[in-house]
Amino acid sequence: MRLLVISGQSGSGKSVALRAVEDAGFYCIDNLPADLLEQAVAHFEAGGYGDVAMSIDARSSADLAGVAKTLHRLAQRLDVRIVFLETKHGTLLKRFSETRRRHPLNTGDRSLRECIDDERELLEPIARLAHHMDTSDLSANGLREWIRGFVGLGKAAFTLVFESFGFKQGVPLDADLVFDMRCLPNPHYDPLLRPLTGLDAPVAAFIEAQPRALSMFDDLHAFLETWLPCYQQDNRSYFTVALGCTGGQHRSVYFAEKLAGSFRDRYQVLVRHRELS
Repeated sequence: MRLLVISGQSGSGKSVALRAVEDAGFYCIDNLPADLLEQAVAHFEAGGYGDVAMSIDARSSADLAGVAKTLHRLAQRLDVRIVFLETKHGTLLKRFSETRRRHPLNTGDRSLRECIDDERELLEPIARLAHHMDTSDLSANGLREWIRGFVGLGKAAFTLVFESFGFKQGVPLDADLVFDMRCLPNPHYDPLLRPLTGLDAPVAAFIEAQPRALSMFDDLHAFLETWLPCYQQDNRSYFTVALGCTGGQHRSVYFAEKLAGSFRDRYQVLVRHRELS
């Protein structure tokens, strides 16, 4: 049985993610009390279910302390994947303001900002185990695409994610390593290349004609070649390498794709382009 656990902050997109995997054929449970996790899994195993997704969040606050040990035990016999959705503080404040919804931890004596801070602390046991997705600047369609890519992976001990982004929109919260492409010549200033992206051959040709770009690729590749095994030995299941340029359209996209291609024969690799989503 394949078990997907979706967690994260209130307002980060958990409902969108759960509906996306339900559309992909998963049997889904929203807001499962954390202390019922093992019982629920036993029920689904006995029933011969193939793909099951469960949402666990701060509404189970009293039971979250032991959830890490439970998930570790389940991972000994099942394909367990955990995804944690997180969003920037200001974005969450804006979303709650726009929807006028009450935060689940709001008992009437705390501000929204305090509730968000408390929730981050409560969810830390799950967040430490999970693959993180920053939904701050991600549309609902973009999140659905990222989730479908994540659940479509085969079982592996280590998943390597290359994510492009634009510094104008901020650094992704889910990044483990961040590299800056802004020192390289920018295709944006060529009127013919401006509407294109790093996925297009003319942009790739422009970048590959720059000696500094070739040197940077060689240096990044050598760095990752040397240090990825060390991160893998640190018992990490997921590792995100974020590559940024000014707008997240050209240079960062090209480098994310090229680096992903160079490691795909040895690692399970995902590629994300935040600004293109």
